[in-house]
Amino acid sequence: QVQLVESGGGFVQAGGSLRLSCAASGSAFNAMGWYRQAPGKQRELVATITRGGNTNYADSVKGRFTISRDNAKNTVYLQMNNLKPEDSAVYSCNAVTIFGENWYGQGTQVTVSS
Repeated sequence: QVQLVESGGGFVQAGGSLRLSCAASGSAFNAMGWYRQAPGKQRELVATITRGGNTNYADSVKGRFTISRDNAKNTVYLQMNNLKPEDSAVYSCNAVTIFGENWYGQGTQVTVSS
């Protein structure tokens, strides 16, 4: 059974930083990443990282967010700097198993005040 356990969300003022973590278990994983969904909006990709370390970012977070992973721990991180109120959302971890199965975590709330 695949499990994704997220941590690190919270409340921060604009310009602040947060670091999200997601520990995956139950399989071996290829791409991992983060998505977010704000109230009334569709879920959007934030960043992804392959097992080999290739990264991809949404234009809105480039230069502010950094995704990384520890393959030995099956853990993916999202360092978020210079946060803006429009970054407020529920952030969900995503992991794709070596069998092509797509899994999401339960989500962690990030709230950025102006």
